[in-house]
Amino acid sequence: METNLNRVLNQGVRHQLNGLLCKYTNVMKGWQYRWFSVDPQSGVLSYYLIDSTSSGDDVHPPAHVLSGAPRGQVHLAGAVVCPSDEDSRTFSIGCASGDTLKLRASDARARQEWVDGLRAVVESHTKAMDINNSTPLPPRELLAASDAMVSARQALYLTEQCNASLARTIENMECATFSPTDPDLLILKAISAASTQCLHQCLSLLQRHQEIQNLRSEIISIN
Repeated sequence: METNLNRVLNQGVRHQLNGLLCKYTNVMKGWQYRWFSVDPQSGVLSYYLIDSTSSGDDVHPPAHVLSGAPRGQVHLAGAVVCPSDEDSRTFSIGCASGDTLKLRASDARARQEWVDGLRAVVESHTKAMDINNSTPLPPRELLAASDAMVSARQALYLTEQCNASLARTIENMECATFSPTDPDLLILKAISAASTQCLHQCLSLLQRHQEIQNLRSEIISIN
């Protein structure tokens, strides 16, 4: 059976998991172009510094990238790849190590190609990591974990409702003291949205782990 990773790599993806992306560095420097490259076999995403005098385009690396050391590397096993709803080009990678990369592709199509390719690599290496390092839970603990997941989903739903209510209140606020564009309120709104997105990523990781545990328990019961 063809895996998701092989399916993506065999579809002739334009970027082939390599290419130019904008990376958000910090508040001072903002967005900076970096050359990104993914090794599907090791599950490692590397990125390289580039300069304005380098030759190359969005699919062919500048000459110095081929021989230079990467500026940074992250392992994709256990990562969460999320398209952003702020525009059609931005997406983020939340790594199991705790690192988060905020990236921007050239257009919506390029973003989708990156998201599909990265998710396929994540899926492949996360499954391998879980199979090699985890042991199945006993039935009682498995049931308790399932109940905990239901509670987590309910708590996240309530959090989403509170976040939406906070955003609406800020957007509709009109008084002498505050306005919807007050910097402190905008920061509060952004932090609330980012925290909710982070909780979504954590829940996705837990759900993936639970699915693998359930499958492993089913296999053991059959054997």
